Amino acid sequence: MKLLHYILFGVLYVVSAVGYAQKIPVFKVVLDAGHGGKDPGKVVNKTIYEKDVVLKIALLVGKKLEAYPDIKVIYTRKTDELIDLYERGAIANRNKADVFVSIHCNAHETQVGGAETYVLGLNANEQNFEVAKAENSVIYMEDNYEKKYAKYNINSPESLIGLSIMQEEFLEQSIQLAKIVQNQLTSVMKRSNRGVRQAGFIVLHQTYMPSILIETAFLTNNEERKFLTSAKGQDEFAENIATAILEYKKWVQGKSSYISPNESVSVQSEGDRIHPEKHTTNNHTTKNLSYKIQISSSPKRLEAKSFNFKGLSPISVEKDGSVYVYYYGNALKHREALVLLTNAKKKGYKDAYITAFYQGKRITIQKAKQLEK
Repeated sequence: MKLLHYILFGVLYVVSAVGYAQKIPVFKVVLDAGHGGKDPGKVVNKTIYEKDVVLKIALLVGKKLEAYPDIKVIYTRKTDELIDLYERGAIANRNKADVFVSIHCNAHETQVGGAETYVLGLNANEQNFEVAKAENSVIYMEDNYEKKYAKYNINSPESLIGLSIMQEEFLEQSIQLAKIVQNQLTSVMKRSNRGVRQAGFIVLHQTYMPSILIETAFLTNNEERKFLTSAKGQDEFAENIATAILEYKKWVQGKSSYISPNESVSVQSEGDRIHPEKHTTNNHTTKNLSYKIQISSSPKRLEAKSFNFKGLSPISVEKDGSVYVYYYGNALKHREALVLLTNAKKKGYKDAYITAFYQGKRITIQKAKQLEK
């Protein structure tokens, strides 16, 4: 009888453990070690290849993140092989990743040094464009590149600035992730701060989630090269990149109100730097302002329950003429609405988009952002 009792107890324990594990939301991180195979990246002294350094850092970042049960790490490459830029983004998209992090090393003809982190956007100046152009040139090593990248001309900034609506929606999250990474590399690691920048990286253009590209340090700088190629240096970079991803995860899940303490961390935009805004929030305005995700519309009235909308909750509905419009969520801030939009798209509502309301009336997103400030 005791034996039967222990067996039943064991079965119940396993079932409850499995059930608990299933409740833990998995945060998917795609780590992209730049270059690889016949594309060495930056080469110094004919013996030091960027592709080798960034692969070691990426694998270390992954190892640190894999220690957390609620994080799944996907690598675009784990060996010395060339993965097309197009395929790197496709890997992230197929896995419905929460973030895409591409890791690189920088180079220059001088002894300039420092760390910089990029998000997708306009090539704000010639320097940003040259960095993106160098990273994008790998397409010429890929098979059938003329067809795959027909719309890109890496010598023309204008051909790289077209952003889809979905990518624009992820820009704010990408910038936040980039700021957190940049703060770790500069305030914690004490690397020279070259800022958060925007440029037209093809590898970021292919992804449909918050995405960044890190230029860890300069292989052409004598001091930084020694650090980058040392086991200690690679582990420090990995530790701080992993810490930044964890901090971003807490922020995006609403468990952190992280704001970078480093005032020099900013986003380079057209000709100027946009610094973190300092303002107070009008509580009355905030209470009357809300963002919702419009997920569908139909002439048929559905009960506003989660089981009718792929598990999303809360759901609200409004009648617009003869059509019922269905909304998901109710956020007070645009950044919170971005998270809701991500959730809706992951559930299959690919055409979902953010809407804004003030005092019960629909307003433009631009107007809502002004009120929020």
